[in-house]
Amino acid sequence: MIVFPAIDLKQGQVVRLAEGDMARATVYGDNPAAQALLFAEAGSQHLHVVDLDGSFAGRAENRAAVEAILEAFPGHVQLGGGIRTREAVEGWFALGVARVVMGTAALKDPEFVKDMAGAFPGGVVVAVDAKDGMVATEGWAEVSDVSIVDMARRFEDAGVASLLFTDIGRDGLLKGCNIDATVDLARRTDLPVIASGGVKGLDDIRMLAAHAGEGIEGVITGRALYDGRLDLAAAIAMAERA
Repeated sequence: MIVFPAIDLKQGQVVRLAEGDMARATVYGDNPAAQALLFAEAGSQHLHVVDLDGSFAGRAENRAAVEAILEAFPGHVQLGGGIRTREAVEGWFALGVARVVMGTAALKDPEFVKDMAGAFPGGVVVAVDAKDGMVATEGWAEVSDVSIVDMARRFEDAGVASLLFTDIGRDGLLKGCNIDATVDLARRTDLPVIASGGVKGLDDIRMLAAHAGEGIEGVITGRALYDGRLDLAAAIAMAERA
C-alpha cells in the first residue's frame, strides 16, 4: 500500500482545508518545493498535489508551484485540480507528472476521461469525492445526484489507474478515515481505491493496510503530517509491510 503525503496549493502556499472549504484554510508554508523535498527525505516515493485554486477555476492556477515541486521531488507526483482539457493533460505529462486526477471532468464528461485513460494507460485517476454518499464536484462546491458506486462503475474497463475516494465530511478534520465506506467501494468495483480524508494517525494506516488485498491501493494524508500527529516514515514502513 502506498502512502501519499499531500501538498494542497492555494495562491502558491501549502495549505490544508477543512471539509473542502476555501475559507477555512490553514497555511503551513510558502515553499511547496521545500515541503516536497522534506517528504522525500522521510522516504516518500509518491506525492499527491492539488491545485485548489485550479479546482474552482477549471484551469491551472498554481503552475509555478507545481513545476517547482516536480523539479525538487525525485519520485512520482500525482496531480489534481482543474484538469479538464486534453491540452492540460498532455501538458502536465510533458512536464513529468506521473498521474493526473480528474473529478469534475469525470462526472460531467466521462467520455473525455475515458479517452485520456486510453491515451495515457495507467496515468489517469478518477476522483470520487463524496458528501453523504453522493459525488461532489467543482472543488466540492456542488453535490450531484450520482452515487459514488455508480460513478466508480462508469470507469471500469476504461484503463483508469485507480479511484481516489474522499469523504468530504472528514477531510482536514482529523476525524479518522472512513474505513468502512472506502473498503466497501473497493469491494464493489474492479478498480483499485486510494483512501483520502480524515487520516489522523497510524491506526488509520494500519486499518487500511489490513484491506490492501481487497483493492486498497493507497492512502493520502495531509493535516496529520503537518500537525505532527503522524510520522511519515513510520506510516510508509507500516504500509509497505502490507
